[in-house]
Amino acid sequence: MNLKDKIPGYNTLVLPYHFLQSALARNIAGRPDKKLHIIGVTGTNGKTTTSFMIWKMLNTAGFKTGLMTTVAWGVSDESHLKKQIEHMTTVDPKTLNSRIKAIKDSGAEYLVLEVTSHALAQFRTLGIHFDIAVMTNVTHEHLDYHKTFDNYVAAKCKLFRQASFGIINADDPSAKAFETAISPNKYITYGIKSGQAQAENIKLTTSGVEYTVGGINIKTKIPGEFNVYNSLAAVCVGKRLGLKDEQIKKGLHALEEVEGRMNRINEGQKFDVIVDFAHTPDAFEKVFTSVKKPKGRIISLFGGAGRRDETTRAERGEIAGKFSDICILTEDDSRDESPEKIIAMFEEGCKKSGLKDSQIIKITDRKEAIEHAIKIAKPGDLVLILGKGHEKTILRADGPHPFEDLKVVREEIRKRYPSS
Repeated sequence: MNLKDKIPGYNTLVLPYHFLQSALARNIAGRPDKKLHIIGVTGTNGKTTTSFMIWKMLNTAGFKTGLMTTVAWGVSDESHLKKQIEHMTTVDPKTLNSRIKAIKDSGAEYLVLEVTSHALAQFRTLGIHFDIAVMTNVTHEHLDYHKTFDNYVAAKCKLFRQASFGIINADDPSAKAFETAISPNKYITYGIKSGQAQAENIKLTTSGVEYTVGGINIKTKIPGEFNVYNSLAAVCVGKRLGLKDEQIKKGLHALEEVEGRMNRINEGQKFDVIVDFAHTPDAFEKVFTSVKKPKGRIISLFGGAGRRDETTRAERGEIAGKFSDICILTEDDSRDESPEKIIAMFEEGCKKSGLKDSQIIKITDRKEAIEHAIKIAKPGDLVLILGKGHEKTILRADGPHPFEDLKVVREEIRKRYPSS
């Protein structure tokens, strides 16, 4: 058990330390954010993809732009980005400011920074002024830390109080809270059902999304209705910064994929495999409803992180069970919590969805679980590997171990189907 679990009110007690740590880190680094135009992206889901879309759009338009996300950080094109190995989105203040300095020193004009509720609550972005703040959506997550949903929303709203202009998902129930957090007439809303920038003529395909907004015909290479929302947010950023319609259109279409986000693995096998970072109820719902129903079965594989909000485990199991023919339950970043205990909570949800015992397979070791998923997949099936996406390690009781879903999946397919 961690120290924070032993001391009542630990998270509140350490806030002065977080504040001081952030203030010192920014000053020691020479306040590197001062020379950059910073765009902050927050929300429960879609932060990383939206950040990549904005970054790609600006670079394609000729503006040297830095990026700091859950997946990677750096400047220029994808081949020059550095992998994010930390299991956190917005890193600690010292690392954060040193990376901002490196991006500024490289000659970048802009920085797209993914910002979490933990980072905002713990003052990691203290003193940083954001030219634009973007909200993707807000659903239940991290209540183990924030305790209430209102606290969670309030933490994310802090980003908008540090910003000159806001871009807000009008279709999200929490939109009003974000509008209130920023000055009147200093924001724009977007959405599918409502919003000042509203998507029309939407076409969802297996290879991307298409729609029109404000006379611009947008086409992305990343599928899923949620990527209509993500790209709409990027469109609003582009318009705010004065990009031409053609620059916005070209920039969004240029992004091929985001590592660990709806990555379709094709090694010649006769069934589909998708790897995604989905690990919240909302993300689960969006992944399952965005994929095309296969001719065969849906085989989903997932687990849950230890020492994180356990109240949604059964809910995620139920969502997966509702859409899947087979659920393979396995470990995620269990940390010092029993993976078997976590799996049992997901199993409860799977059974609530109506799945029979024969449709629920429990394999604690994640590599063995992935191997089994590939082994039982038949032509026409769809295998969904959820929860870890881009991550390069898995956290167990004895610490981190090298592990990559994408790598393990590819290796197993090649081993099992060498002639594919």
